[in-house]
Amino acid sequence: MSRKPLLEVENLRIDLSVGDAKFPAVQDVSFTIERGETFGLVGESGCGKSITSLALIGLLRHPLSIGGGTIRFDGKEIQNLSQSEMRKLRGNRISMIFQEPMTALNPLSPIGRQIAEMFVLHKGVSWTEANRLAVEALASVRVPAPERRVKDYPHQLSGGMRQRVMIAIALACEPDLLLADEPTTALDVTVQAEILDLIRELSAARGTAVLMISHDLGLIANMCRRVGVMYAGRLVEERIADEVFRNPSHPYTSGLVASLPLLGARSKHGRQRLKEIAGVVPPVAAFPAGCRFNPRCYAATELCRVEDPGVTPLANGGLVRCHHHE
Repeated sequence: MSRKPLLEVENLRIDLSVGDAKFPAVQDVSFTIERGETFGLVGESGCGKSITSLALIGLLRHPLSIGGGTIRFDGKEIQNLSQSEMRKLRGNRISMIFQEPMTALNPLSPIGRQIAEMFVLHKGVSWTEANRLAVEALASVRVPAPERRVKDYPHQLSGGMRQRVMIAIALACEPDLLLADEPTTALDVTVQAEILDLIRELSAARGTAVLMISHDLGLIANMCRRVGVMYAGRLVEERIADEVFRNPSHPYTSGLVASLPLLGARSKHGRQRLKEIAGVVPPVAAFPAGCRFNPRCYAATELCRVEDPGVTPLANGGLVRCHHHE
């Protein structure tokens, strides 16, 4: 008998309130993540990736709210938990690496204390023991001289070191699920590779499931077994990562893949001109009728402009939301 997925998201809707009106910022989003699996969520800025992750961990705030659907973690529905119940999960069994560590970390508190708090709150240990565990946590994410670094404040660390501290906090209580929202933003290429290797190694060692959120397709291809592609608040394609990048089914996914630079490609002028998707992601209050991608789609027909495409299972596995995916 196969085990149920660790995380099951079904028909999730996130509403944006503007006065008396509500608009679906995220709608009909469904996916699962197995234990120990790394699942990628990609798309342009404004497609709903980050607010989806915030909904999973109970951090949505007005004017955003969950408007429908189910979030099931380890077999239990968690979308309607009270704040006190959610706090028992958050940081303990579900943790998050936020997009910008300088704003996520408390600038007025030493990093050692910020890590130690996790052990005090969720493991019930003394501050003395928590401080010792904080040093071990920094060592586990390869921060040099952790005994000295625990006394540093966030502004005294480089961007790469701050990101390592965020990972140490997120993994302090050995969570079952790690949400990584753009974990390598603003880091140089060498540090990016180190951070990704660190997440991969710690996940493999602890069996942690990972939701990796990024607009960087190369990062997702390198890290994830399966990929979900989001556009204008909807999941438009979800497949095995190799299939997504080798043979995309949705025109939006095709556009994202085509925009990637090719190693060694040059034009007659010696430069490589990157392809782009015309237009921009529409604002939440102005999603078009029919398929939400139709104003930017090279394959759009009248059907696309008037009828919302449903989700279609693909013959080789996965799902796509497109009238003309074949």
